[in-house]
Amino acid sequence: MPVSTARSEVVLTEHRAAVVPRSRLSGDDLAKLRSVSAVSVVEVRAGYALKARSTTGVLQLERLRLVLRPKFPIPGKRLIDWLCYANHQREPDETLRDWPLGRDGYAGLVPAALLHECRLLLRRGLRRDYVRRPRIDTALRGRLDVEAQATRCYGAVDRLHLQTFEYEDGGWENLVCGAALTVAAQRSTDPEQTRRLLDTAARFPSPRRPLDAVPLLARGQYTRLNTHYRAAHAWARMVLGGGGVTDLLDPYGFGAKSLLLDLNRLWEKVVERMAVDAAVAVGGRGARKGEGAIRTHGGLGDRKPAFDPDVLLAFPSPTEEPGTSRYLVVDAKYKNYATRNVSSPDRHQLLTYIAGYTTPDHPVALVVHPAPHGPLPPRDLVVEGPRGRLGIIRVLGLDTRASPKDATGPLRGAIAAFASSTAAVP
Repeated sequence: MPVSTARSEVVLTEHRAAVVPRSRLSGDDLAKLRSVSAVSVVEVRAGYALKARSTTGVLQLERLRLVLRPKFPIPGKRLIDWLCYANHQREPDETLRDWPLGRDGYAGLVPAALLHECRLLLRRGLRRDYVRRPRIDTALRGRLDVEAQATRCYGAVDRLHLQTFEYEDGGWENLVCGAALTVAAQRSTDPEQTRRLLDTAARFPSPRRPLDAVPLLARGQYTRLNTHYRAAHAWARMVLGGGGVTDLLDPYGFGAKSLLLDLNRLWEKVVERMAVDAAVAVGGRGARKGEGAIRTHGGLGDRKPAFDPDVLLAFPSPTEEPGTSRYLVVDAKYKNYATRNVSSPDRHQLLTYIAGYTTPDHPVALVVHPAPHGPLPPRDLVVEGPRGRLGIIRVLGLDTRASPKDATGPLRGAIAAFASSTAAVP
């Protein structure tokens, strides 16, 4: 893979590698690369071989800028829809946003989404509330700060340390937005986007140090009066926390310091919501944590780790005792199964799920993969042995060009067919 030297920039595609000279990676850079687990680092004769994993975004290092590009051509605006869908956020307004996919790749979409939501808040009007302010005055207004008065005034009576409550827009909700807009402007490489971020940030209050907003965001509570801030805060959380490989989809994560997105995890979250919503629509549900778990006994240390699928759906059984369930496994694979066969390890994994969760008359499991060039007709992999059929692996490709509600059609149909089936699979 060629290495771009412009502005000390290295471009990698998922699962591709490039060699970087030792002089361009400091000790702190190497520590950061290993901590975020976005790139594998191997020392070679010419320097360090960096190999991208299933991660996209931008990683800012001391001496270079690492750009990680996706292997699937998912449109930038569509990716925002999938992020909102996975995070159970409201769908963005297509007519108001302008989110080009520039040098920052998908990482640049997060500040753009933040900008869009903050502009909506400004149109509605920022929430005002009584905000505590420390003041020094000659007359008693508000509440006397007894501790400050005793320790700082040394007996002076003409200077009163007060805690006043002013009705203004300096509440934690607005401080978080102002801080996130400021940080996003500092990281943006698009001059026009930077200008818009700074113009909008100037209309919000902001703490003196933007990262002081992180604990405010972690402690903040939502009521009917401020619940309309949730969407803006979801994007602010990604900007302030860095949107790391493991914390972009975690509402309380503040790990990495660059904008990185684990597309494997995103695909799992999207497929999970699609599958559960489709199951609920036909009388099923998502299995509870630990329900029917496959466990290994007899290992060293007496550990019994569960062997869990990405999504396990439960349906009432029409023929067995009340309270029993029929199970369907849905496995999300962020792989190019549109043009390649399902790998041997994945077939083994699915057969284990079939053996553990299904009945002999319905030995079916679903594999869901992205189809960037359009939806594909489902195909069945029938696994047979000397004693007959072992199971059926149904492979479904979802159109990544479509909105989540439109793309879920093949998965919704397969789940509905399983829920309504009572006879053995032919």
